[in-house]
Order: sequence, then C-alpha cells, then structure tokens
Amino acid sequence: MGGGGSIELTARTLRRNLTEAERQLWRRLRLQQLGGHRFRRQQPLGPYIVDFICLEKRLIVEVDGGQHAEEAESDAQRTGWLEAQGFRVLRFWNTEVLQQIETVKEMIWAALSDEKHPPTSILPRRGGGGRRRG
Repeated sequence: MGGGGSIELTARTLRRNLTEAERQLWRRLRLQQLGGHRFRRQQPLGPYIVDFICLEKRLIVEVDGGQHAEEAESDAQRTGWLEAQGFRVLRFWNTEVLQQIETVKEMIWAALSDEKHPPTSILPRRGGGGRRRG
C-alpha cells in the first residue's frame, strides 16, 4: 500500500472511536435515512478525513468539539481546500448535535435538497456570530 495506507488506517480507527455527538448523528445518517442519500463516516478525502460525506451530493458534515475554537485557522484552510474540490461543508458543534439534533438534521436535509442555496452552518466562528451565505 502507498502513502494512502496510513490515512485509511487512521480513518478506520476514527470509525471505531466516534464521539458521542458523531454517534448520535451517524444514527440519523446511516442506512440512507435522509431521503435515501448515502453517507459515509470518517472518509479520507485528499489529505483530510471528513466526519461524514454524501458523495452523490458533494456534501460534507463536520462535527466539531471544543478544540476547534482554537483551530479556526486550520479549519478554515481545510474547508477552503474541500470547497475548492467542489464540496459543500456544514459544521456543527458537538453540543448542537447532542441538544438540537432535529435542527441539525433539517439543515443537512436542506443542503441535500437545495443545490442553489445550501444553508450555512449554525456553527459560530470567531466572535461568536454565525455567518450566512447568500
């Protein structure tokens, strides 16, 4: 196996060790529960491993813990790279997934359904305010 072997091994390890928020969301995404769309979890994509991806709709869903508040710059670079590859990225805090799972599901469903106006993530960035794309 080439250089991609270690990233696949890391992805397999991450699949076995999902956070509670990732487990909760996976229960709602797996088995094509959102309109028949197939999601994969902990999927290698270029130099990254994304939490959840629907390849058909080119949609990535990331679930971020508290450490991401300090990693805003690297998250922005990661998101930029993923968007440059033609993917849309939705980010949610762990607490949002755990406490507002129906809202999170609705936002994912909206992104899957609306090619022209995907919703922005409800995950606030620096300064605490949510950003909206128009």
